[in-house]
Amino acid sequence: MPKDIEPIDASFDDVARKMVTPAPPLSSNNRQLVVKPGATPAPSAQLPLDLGIEVERTVGGVEMGVLQNGIPYLTQTGLANVSGAARATVFEITQEWEAAMTSGLISPRSRIAYFHDYLTKNGYNDPRLFIEIIKSGSPYYAYPDVVCMAFVEYFAFEAQKVNDTALTNYRHFARFGIQQFIYQALNYAPADPWKFFNARVSLLRDSVPVGYFSIFKESAGLTVDLINAGLTVNDHTIPDGSVGGTWGRYWTAQNLEHRFGPRIKYNHYYPSEFPQSASNPQEAWAYPNEAWAEYQRWFREVYLPTKYPAYILKKAYALPGGDDEAKKLASLYQPKAIEG
Repeated sequence: MPKDIEPIDASFDDVARKMVTPAPPLSSNNRQLVVKPGATPAPSAQLPLDLGIEVERTVGGVEMGVLQNGIPYLTQTGLANVSGAARATVFEITQEWEAAMTSGLISPRSRIAYFHDYLTKNGYNDPRLFIEIIKSGSPYYAYPDVVCMAFVEYFAFEAQKVNDTALTNYRHFARFGIQQFIYQALNYAPADPWKFFNARVSLLRDSVPVGYFSIFKESAGLTVDLINAGLTVNDHTIPDGSVGGTWGRYWTAQNLEHRFGPRIKYNHYYPSEFPQSASNPQEAWAYPNEAWAEYQRWFREVYLPTKYPAYILKKAYALPGGDDEAKKLASLYQPKAIEG
């Protein structure tokens, strides 16, 4: 914890309150902070992401949390509090951003021009300023840390009516970092990236029948590469599921059973950390060892260059770096990387 955060022996809420200055409470005398009734983002036509909340809490009067992929966020109310803006204003900017990203038209002197410049420089180019997920069966909107910092800086220095709340919090976040602040405020430590993979490996021994190979084992190298590159491999991201499904369709389409003999099903178990374990055992395909060389050829020449990029780009929402990080991962196995 930075030296300027005192006292060291205070409760965490006290420390958080010292770090974050919430906006002043709404009052009938402050028309700028009046929230329009029902001013919440309209549900998007896109489906909410299959991504849950790891932890969420109100700290120092600010609603914050961390998604399962490690992305820290503030709620719309929390963002309004730290930026000193009315929640209605946060909502309006959210709508303006989505309209601008849809049309491609950004007025050079508009506030969206500032947000576009700030966010693109920080690698954020999503069509919405929030991440939509499902919480308790209803749509829920999480504003990621990079977006939150853009709001705080805007209302500290760029808005027509800047405010002291945003300026104070900008100084705190600039020193401490908004990501680390949220992590520490919630007592959150990023999970071991190998936890889920190792748990599955531990259940692999002797599960595949003799004379056959499994896709999970054969695709382990890909999973290791993805973890090393920063992808969180968990119950939402199971690379061997993509490989196995694609290979299975290829096996059938090419009538490979005629060449190598039949594939068989075996019992595959998910560790208790996976929701899939509730229906253990899972039936998975095991392929005859005679087909192993053909599988390797297909994996290198077909799956990696033509199927894998599409799979990983669909996982952009699960990556802290979003689309940009997904594109980098998608390029891992370009022809140069796999030749020789």
